[in-house]
Amino acid sequence: MNALKEHPVFGFVDWCLRGIGQVVFQNNPVSGLIILGALFFNSPIYGAIAVFGVVISTATAVLLQADKGLIRDGLFGFNGALVALALIAFTSEDFHYGAVPSVYLTVYIAFGSAMTAMVFTSLANLLGPHRVAPLTMPFVLVGWLFLFAVLKFHSIDAGPLAKPVSPTQYDGTVQYTLATWYKGIGNAIGQIFFQDNWISGYLIVLGIAVNSRVSAIMALLGANVAAFVAVVYGAPEGAISDGLFGYNAALTAIALGGFFLVLTPASVLYTLFGVVVSTWLWASVAIFLEPIGMPVLTSTFVIVTWLMLIGVNGFAALVPVAPADAVTPEANRRRYLKALREG
Repeated sequence: MNALKEHPVFGFVDWCLRGIGQVVFQNNPVSGLIILGALFFNSPIYGAIAVFGVVISTATAVLLQADKGLIRDGLFGFNGALVALALIAFTSEDFHYGAVPSVYLTVYIAFGSAMTAMVFTSLANLLGPHRVAPLTMPFVLVGWLFLFAVLKFHSIDAGPLAKPVSPTQYDGTVQYTLATWYKGIGNAIGQIFFQDNWISGYLIVLGIAVNSRVSAIMALLGANVAAFVAVVYGAPEGAISDGLFGYNAALTAIALGGFFLVLTPASVLYTLFGVVVSTWLWASVAIFLEPIGMPVLTSTFVIVTWLMLIGVNGFAALVPVAPADAVTPEANRRRYLKALREG
């Protein structure tokens, strides 16, 4: 699997596929390929633009001679892919399928994706002493700034914001059905990549499971808990079914559920706490951003995860994993148990 990293021809492809997988913390080209297939299943436009974004951001890191290990692990690619997807999603007439970008928008997306490589390095340097990763904050910052500017450029058609960005934009219906659950959970995973398709969401879970069964379970757990919390608190059925309450929660569950914390009973409870807070915080940030028409993106996942990781060394019940050492929940736990036996 890792042999392709060094291949003179296929190495770059391997890095980019890992970049797609790294959106959900999977440093595995096969996971990335399956996830990319899930995007193409929903829309060839989204699939192609994800490839474009990850190639641009990864190539930028290569040209600027960034850390080779980070490049080869796909860590310069995932934010670029997300920025490209966001700019298509929120400038298209049809959020579900997207639209082929104009030449102006294509150039704009290329600059946005390239910018994420620089922001990633800046945040990594700032957060390094705290042993916390930048996560998707480069995507959030660049995505917001570039989406704001679109509104003032006549050469780029902003289009109608076809996808609601706040729970207040739904009709308030609270008649939940079985479809609310299975579609809401699948859509929650899909919405991480702006895929308004619950089948694509479950295909993404399959891609995660290829590399880590625990991470796949955590993604589903996060989406399920988010849907449950939203139902208990009477959230609009449409927002739950669309997965909007769940995508930040799913990412929080993957990050805290074994990836940056060794999986223990205490860390599982800590993760569930973060998932519930992420669910509520999505609604809070969405309502805050609604007057300016901006989507939440993955900001609540980043905020909750950062806040719960920066001070984790102060909690003796939790075992943190440094970003450079984080592999999979399974590998992290095996390493921890081995250290206990030897120590």
